[in-house]
Amino acid sequence: MNRYAELAAASNFSFLRGASSGADMVTRALCLDHAGLGIADRNTVAGTVRAWSALNAWREDGLAPMQRAREGGSPGEYVWVERARNGAAAPSPDEMKRRAAAFRLAVGSRLVFADGAPDIIAYPQDRDGWGRLCRLLTTGNRRAKKGDCILRLDDLLQDPRGLLLIVRAERPHDGLAAAAARIAEAAPGAVWIAAAMHGRGDDQRSLARLRAAAATARVPLLAVNDALYAAPDDRDLQDVLTCIREHVAIDRAGRLLQANAERHLKSAAEMAHLFRTAPEALAEIGHVLARIDFDLGQLRYEYPDEPVPPGWEAQAWLEELVRRRAPMRYPEGVPDKVQRLLEHELGLIGQLGYARYFLTIREIVDFAESRGILCQGRGSAANSAVCYVLGITSIDPEHHDVLFARFISAERKEPPDIDVDFEHERREEVIQHIYAKYGRERAGIAGTVISYRPRSAIRDVGKALGLTEDVTARIAGTQWGSWGGDIPESRVREAGFDPANGTIARAVAFAGRILGFPRHLSQHVGGFILARHRLDELVPIGNAAMAERTFIEWDKDDIDALGLMKVDVLALGMLTCIRKAFDLMRDHCGVDIGLAGVPAEQADVYDMLCKGDSVGVFQVESRAQINMLPRLRPRTFYDLVIQVAIVRPGPIQGDMVHPYLRRRNGEEKVVYPSPAPPHDPDELFHVLKRTCGVPLFQEQAMKLAIVAAGFTPDQANGLRRAMATFRNVGTIGRYERLMVDGMTGRGYEPEFAARCFEQIKGFGSYGFPESHAASFARLVYVSSFIKCRYPAVFACALLNAQPMGFYAPAQIVRDAAQHGVEIRPPDINHSLWDNTLETGQGGALALRLGLRQIDGFHEAWAAQLCERRGAPFAGIEDLAQRARLPARAMRLLADADAFGSAGLGRRDALWAVRRLPDDAPLPLFAAAEARELGAEAPSDLPVMALPEEIATDYQTIRLSLKGHPLQILRPLFRAERVSTCADIAAAPDGRRARVAGVVLVRQRPGNGKAIFVTLEDETGIANLVLWARTFERFRREVMSARLMVAEGLVQKSPEGVVHLMTARVFDRTAELDRLPDADRTPADPVRARHPRDVRILPKSRDFH
Repeated sequence: MNRYAELAAASNFSFLRGASSGADMVTRALCLDHAGLGIADRNTVAGTVRAWSALNAWREDGLAPMQRAREGGSPGEYVWVERARNGAAAPSPDEMKRRAAAFRLAVGSRLVFADGAPDIIAYPQDRDGWGRLCRLLTTGNRRAKKGDCILRLDDLLQDPRGLLLIVRAERPHDGLAAAAARIAEAAPGAVWIAAAMHGRGDDQRSLARLRAAAATARVPLLAVNDALYAAPDDRDLQDVLTCIREHVAIDRAGRLLQANAERHLKSAAEMAHLFRTAPEALAEIGHVLARIDFDLGQLRYEYPDEPVPPGWEAQAWLEELVRRRAPMRYPEGVPDKVQRLLEHELGLIGQLGYARYFLTIREIVDFAESRGILCQGRGSAANSAVCYVLGITSIDPEHHDVLFARFISAERKEPPDIDVDFEHERREEVIQHIYAKYGRERAGIAGTVISYRPRSAIRDVGKALGLTEDVTARIAGTQWGSWGGDIPESRVREAGFDPANGTIARAVAFAGRILGFPRHLSQHVGGFILARHRLDELVPIGNAAMAERTFIEWDKDDIDALGLMKVDVLALGMLTCIRKAFDLMRDHCGVDIGLAGVPAEQADVYDMLCKGDSVGVFQVESRAQINMLPRLRPRTFYDLVIQVAIVRPGPIQGDMVHPYLRRRNGEEKVVYPSPAPPHDPDELFHVLKRTCGVPLFQEQAMKLAIVAAGFTPDQANGLRRAMATFRNVGTIGRYERLMVDGMTGRGYEPEFAARCFEQIKGFGSYGFPESHAASFARLVYVSSFIKCRYPAVFACALLNAQPMGFYAPAQIVRDAAQHGVEIRPPDINHSLWDNTLETGQGGALALRLGLRQIDGFHEAWAAQLCERRGAPFAGIEDLAQRARLPARAMRLLADADAFGSAGLGRRDALWAVRRLPDDAPLPLFAAAEARELGAEAPSDLPVMALPEEIATDYQTIRLSLKGHPLQILRPLFRAERVSTCADIAAAPDGRRARVAGVVLVRQRPGNGKAIFVTLEDETGIANLVLWARTFERFRREVMSARLMVAEGLVQKSPEGVVHLMTARVFDRTAELDRLPDADRTPADPVRARHPRDVRILPKSRDFH
């Protein structure tokens, strides 16, 4: 019996149609001992690389492919898990490896046409055929909006060379033979009609009709099963996906569902039985496979040729640029250390052919600088002396121990990855420059796969199973953030439902099964793929949802697997903030500086940071970072590098934080174990001296392996990769033995060697490279300098760069006020769209809130108002006549109490604005230029009470300059003996206390062992810490409360860092409803509520 190969298989990248991943399909086919598999998803090749990578994993060591799963919201917080749902017991690793070696994987696409033509499964025979398929899909993608592909049969028939075409009609029809004949005429000898036997009762009649159509069209018949999932037990999941796709509950789906569970990968024996009357259809499978000579590994990426002066090669021109720019970085001469690094790096760049890549990045940076756009390279590229000399990065290799192997290595044969941050408000200029320079056919943003997470999974599955939206919303509301690996029964109980309920249990089970399934494609945050020739012959390109954006169908993992070079054009809000601050400093303070001109190592800047005064400062504004600052007490730039890196999962899980702090503070002796003679006794001292003998950075881990264990640089890089994946190149155990044996062989104690490796393993969770930390530390210092010396400038720039960072405008404004900045409200006669600076008392700068702070107010309205302002507006009528703003804009200004300079309070302005005519006044009044407001007798409106003023401020501008909600509610909480935040800060260590406050920030690190919550009241802030078990007990209160009461023990560190170790949490959000009516006595009638009252306070900023 011949071995079978399924040539019509769809993966879950046939979105909401395929019910198994490409890896599962490959695994199932191997377990069934198939000769091969054809993956053809609906109008896409997005899932092909994942199936191809899974096959390569089986070929490598016979072990199941690993899948990356998120474990938190910070960079790099993920784990690698084995997930091989294949529906059959896998043979031994050796047998799987043997089968995988001979397995043929065909990758193509199922072309679905918009003109009624039958579906065609297209497989490229060779590299040229792949290019034509990609261009065809690009044509369909570019015609349609994001997510759609509009193809016509003529598009394919214009040039089908190099493609094998399998015509697949769900049911035979009279026009099938004619359509197949037309296709065969355009692609002679490369067309088949597919036949499938799905047990519908008319299989033999359908087979006969398909045979007749094939004979009429003079094309062969091909046996397929048109598989939608790997194993029969996935049929129910395919039904659920169908219901989600069709927006119908499963009890109403009817004929939309498959009739049975036959659309799975079947054994050769079963297929032979089904096609026993048409054995020639099975024989054709081998013929098709034999003609497919294309493999994704054949894709050879060629980086674009960058323009170089006549007579220069790219490598020579790069070396010349380095020679010319080096004196600009080192006016007194290039240090010997740097010169040696440059020579080594340029040699390796030339060996690997990466010169054009560096020239591309330099050109992009040149463009940004020519437009005045702040930018800075970061990541592993900061390990490069060449990048520093070219002005791409800012980390001077003279003062930092860079490790080029972390960036480029001959062994790993991976392209370099240079990340460049640009101002987030102006990055689009850079992106459009790249498109204009290379063309849409040669440049595209990398894709990203939007996958099912617990919230989206339970919502969609619940609807498909007939659960009402309120039920699915309650279950989804128990999930923290977007990430997660399951929906445990405890969440269901917390939502108020019985996990044993049949429908609920099924919904949770199905939601768990689709976790990680792709929902749709989107664009990467900024990774560009550039090509020398046509990018759309390498991978299809489609339209993004954003105007003037296009992206490719492969994501970062696919790009890495295929060895494509990516240019990361990233957005960083802090660069926007810094650039705006520099502009304000020049305009209001007479100080004209740039990033390079900020005075270094200023004592007052470090004094501010040592106090934990870092609200708004880049990278050190989180609760954990603020708490670390008084403990670490940074006094130099390198201290900031450590500060950025130390509050990360890697150092924490590797137990490096406390040993470092103890040694830094003189509480523990710094010891550098030495190897046996004749080795250098100070070799570890040279590697770890700057971090008190504790490895805190990835580069130190790699150098430790090189110096103490005798690793080669490429072996050390392999260790880094093994730490990140625990599998990709060998296993972590192999490197453990290699390192421990290497260290003990050089005379180190076995216990010390084992402890070193355990620390290094911590970087598998996420450890910062020193180069990355140094790049960020530079922005930490610059933003700290501006906050320290120019607090009004910093607050203004930070507000104008929103949304970004940990804190909402209310906290930024409050922090500025605590630093002595006068805050002025939005005003029709003084405010622009952006927040601005004015001269305050004594010549100090005051912050004027801009119209952008008014919720719902449009920038175009602000421009119209400012353009027609001229002389100050005298009042409502004057503003209405001159600015001609819409009625809604006028109401928003009155709501925001922005008529103060015209002598009108909020209530008077609201009364007057509501008397204005509609946006389109009657022609009679317009022609006569009648007064907008008729004469009216004065009315004495009651003064708006302070509680209502504060509540309305929060509802309109998301902050209040008149007071804090807790000052109004303080009598209530004082009666309950609830302390203020200031009381908590002053309380002694170990005192039991209760505190109430508005929830500003919730933060849950990836490991989830503790949850941090920041509360604010009228006196300051309080920091709560909840252990995981406490969080689970009070999960709903912690996640949903906007006004919270917490009870626990005060914990005060020797450095003065105060936490409330929380044992109980109460959701008191309902008390906010008292604010508008806090002045009402019990005898007063209940007033009607404004619709905006449903949102007294803005949401907290939560980080996961």
